[in-house]
Amino acid sequence: MRIIIQVVQSASVTIEGQIKEKIGRGFLLLTGFKEKDDKLVVDKLIDKLLKLRIFQDEQGKTNLSLKDIDGEILSISQFTLYGSLKDGNRPSFTHALKFDEAKSLYSYFFRRLNTLFPKSYDGLFGADMKVALINDGPSTYILDSEDFK
Repeated sequence: MRIIIQVVQSASVTIEGQIKEKIGRGFLLLTGFKEKDDKLVVDKLIDKLLKLRIFQDEQGKTNLSLKDIDGEILSISQFTLYGSLKDGNRPSFTHALKFDEAKSLYSYFFRRLNTLFPKSYDGLFGADMKVALINDGPSTYILDSEDFK
């Protein structure tokens, strides 16, 4: 599992010309799954995500969590996070989790995230989405399940 975390001043997702969700200050998450990911991996990364202290305090130090700043989360499923550009000129998605399995695991991920952090919103799995954001910093971080084995 891989989560790209963008610290944002605001973000939105548009589907078929209509804004589905928008948030103010918080995280824009791009979330993807690979083969062998499971609910235990999801739970571990959600726990880590919600404990991150990557917002600046009054002294400019990254000491504050999402909860501390009363932030929001916009989560977007993105299978291309496991696209390999190693060989050839086109991405290979052989290690990305298959569509039905990824849809089920993303659904679990978002339900669990939303239970633990109710100010969480998401796009639509598998949809063509237009994502807009104002990155704050810019600050971008990567949570990867491979780092927690």
